[in-house]
Amino acid sequence: MVKPIIFQIVGYQNSGKTTFMERLIKSLKDQGLITTAIKHHGHGGKPDIVQKKDSTKYLTAGAAASIIEGDGRLILQVEEGGHSLEAQIELMNFFHPDVILIEGYKQKNYPKLVILRDLDDLSLLKNVSNVKAVVYWQENMSEGLSSRMNLPHFYIEDESAICWIIELIKKSVL
Repeated sequence: MVKPIIFQIVGYQNSGKTTFMERLIKSLKDQGLITTAIKHHGHGGKPDIVQKKDSTKYLTAGAAASIIEGDGRLILQVEEGGHSLEAQIELMNFFHPDVILIEGYKQKNYPKLVILRDLDDLSLLKNVSNVKAVVYWQENMSEGLSSRMNLPHFYIEDESAICWIIELIKKSVL
């Protein structure tokens, strides 16, 4: 088995990370690449679960983990212990993906795309490593980004950002 490519999408809250990930996942699938996704729930507290489902009832009763399967869909819920990003990546390897996309976990050193909403977000570039490209929201940011760094940067509505990332990933996969 070939080791999957790991690529991160990072940015501050409400920067469009999830929407960008959705677009990227769809495009990767269209290219024939199997992709899995990991999201860091960075808003504090535990992510929401469906309270009245059997798998949740098992967790409430004390199970450390619960899996429910139906018609090809598998849902895993795990309640106990801290699950490092590395452990989550190991779990995703079970599905033999070509690509593992990670939303969040800014401080990890995997190759990443940074999404910047405005000039105030520029400080993020100083706090993360292994940045391969930047997507920005305000058109007037392009010139400032060009003068500050030698990285590809794309306006949020520019589809070439997705194409550029796919080509970077495909070079690593193939």
